[in-house]
Amino acid sequence: MNAENTSVQMRKGILEYGILLVIARGEVYTSDLIEELKAARIIVVEGTLYPLLNRLQKVGLLAYTWKESPSGPPRKYYRLTDEGSAFLQSLHATWQELTGSINSILNKTNQTNSHE
Repeated sequence: MNAENTSVQMRKGILEYGILLVIARGEVYTSDLIEELKAARIIVVEGTLYPLLNRLQKVGLLAYTWKESPSGPPRKYYRLTDEGSAFLQSLHATWQELTGSINSILNKTNQTNSHE
């Protein structure tokens, strides 16, 4: 078993949540979204992101607007729909529960290791 592979899978598993969190702050252009996710060490490439954005848009969680660009063709800016905001709130509750559970386990593990 390879820890690096598991780490990559964990990051992929939270990619959708991370995308929605970024977009929840306001309209976002895809390259800015990629830049922020990479800065947060959530590895993402365009070949992964575009299909995911399209899927989120098709199920009604995202909408987009075309805006003129001063340096080329119009750009597509994504925003959350009302349904997307509600979905994000649900994911946030799940995230809080999961991180609380893992932190509880970690704390017990650390306590056990400090007594050895």
